[in-house]
Amino acid sequence: MAHKMKRMVADYEKEASKRLAKYQVLRDLDIFVLDNSLCESTVGQLRGHTLESKWAIYDEVKKCGFKHIVVAAFSHLTRVDDVFVKQLHERGEDPEGLWAFSEITAGIKNKLPDTETVPVGIKKIKEAGLRCVIFEIDLGDGIFDFEKFTMKDVCALINKWNEWCYENLGPKTKVLINFRDLPDVMPDHADRAFEVIVMLANLPTNRRLFGVIYEEPGGKALPEECGLWGKYFRKIMDDYKWKGHLLIHAHEKYGYSDAACLQTLMDGANGTWGSICREGAAMGHASSCVTLLNLIRLGNKKVLEKYNCSYLRKAAINVTKITTGKDPHPKQPVYGARAVDFVFNLSPDEFDIASFFGEKALVRITTLASPEMIRKHMIDLFGEEEQFTLELAHKMKELILEDLRSNRKEEYMSMVGIALLLDRAGGKLSEKMRDAIVKFEVAGTHSKFLIAEVRKIWDEWDLRDEVQGDEMLQFDSFYNGFMAPYFSCYRCTDARKALQAIDMDSDGMVDWNEFELYLKWATNQYPETETVEELLDIAFRKGIIPAMQDEFLKTQ
Repeated sequence: MAHKMKRMVADYEKEASKRLAKYQVLRDLDIFVLDNSLCESTVGQLRGHTLESKWAIYDEVKKCGFKHIVVAAFSHLTRVDDVFVKQLHERGEDPEGLWAFSEITAGIKNKLPDTETVPVGIKKIKEAGLRCVIFEIDLGDGIFDFEKFTMKDVCALINKWNEWCYENLGPKTKVLINFRDLPDVMPDHADRAFEVIVMLANLPTNRRLFGVIYEEPGGKALPEECGLWGKYFRKIMDDYKWKGHLLIHAHEKYGYSDAACLQTLMDGANGTWGSICREGAAMGHASSCVTLLNLIRLGNKKVLEKYNCSYLRKAAINVTKITTGKDPHPKQPVYGARAVDFVFNLSPDEFDIASFFGEKALVRITTLASPEMIRKHMIDLFGEEEQFTLELAHKMKELILEDLRSNRKEEYMSMVGIALLLDRAGGKLSEKMRDAIVKFEVAGTHSKFLIAEVRKIWDEWDLRDEVQGDEMLQFDSFYNGFMAPYFSCYRCTDARKALQAIDMDSDGMVDWNEFELYLKWATNQYPETETVEELLDIAFRKGIIPAMQDEFLKTQ
């Protein structure tokens, strides 16, 4: 039996190593990002982007460190894109990485393309002073009559307008081609896509495209299918020594989009194109925020060096708000309010966890806080004031100790808490402090009611503990009663770190007074809190989870 078990373990370890080896590609990948937040995020929305929202999104993606951004999708109509691109030029934005879409033909009649009229997209690109073009093409039977307009004709058309771009947009021209309908093409007509790529790979070096991009527009293809397309496209490119980019864009329908994107990157693509958030046509698409964070989670250091990773989550949240007028869904992976995206075992010099959360780690002012910590906390909350001396901070520390000896349980972390402590220590309340106290007093009765309601939940779980009425909850009871919405399992390392953040006497139990401290802080700092659910959400997301950074740092 022991021999059989030993062999099974060896077989398991061998297979696990083999299966997981493919992810090494993602750890080593120098990923290229073509951001399409300006165009993709408005597809399928009830309202389009205004000039103001275009600029807001543009500024967000620039903060992420993205150098290549799609800024327009031109058509015969004058749209916001036309004005926006003009303003980009006026503002002096470098056109080197600014891209715009263009159809490969000016029109199609009776399934035959216009091969003579210059497509309106590239005409407008020239007028706008841009030089980076994304040609869009469909190779399915529903678009062209391939008996009358053969693949040889298709290739000649692509070559013609590619040549036009180099002649009219200047020597720094960059061209991408987007295969828009591969799910309709690859099952029965893969030769069409392969023939186009072979043609492109055979172009003279000074006319070769910047790369090939493709999309899975309906969210129906399996990740392995998307990856297989990329594998064979890359094979052709390698066979002809064409070192062009190969980018994937996967839409959502059945839950495959993120997996499809990662699978394609493992199979041959070297980048992604899409929005920083998942908003888009139908059910959205694989966002670059989620893709990049997955690479980071797997240990990719190049992503950390290339992009401003600590801002990715904040940008995804902001672009979602700009696009929809609402926050992302709370359970949206990585950048939703309840996403368990703090589980990245990265050292602080590589990735700032608190910034990633969009929250500043909560400074806990307790009996262990030094006068210098108290002074710094006041400056952080209220700005520099002459009265914020170490002498005053020392008096405040003495009051904290006196409160403890008197069994007076207060919190000193919020604006209200620290202001009231300062007042008791002989300090002078500023206007900002008085405003915070007034808000607190107005909401005081309701805040007490909310905390009392949380206490009722606490007492219900206390009845299940081995010992009742001791003001303590065992960790599994506390997890099931309060932590489960924010942590995927109560035995995992991350849940344990959260326990350490609130178990201030390190006894392995959660004391009501320890938990209540965060509840009081939440009601003091956010007096507009209306429901128990909101109170717990603030206590965890803005208090306990950011405080986990302290526990994380202690283990490094």
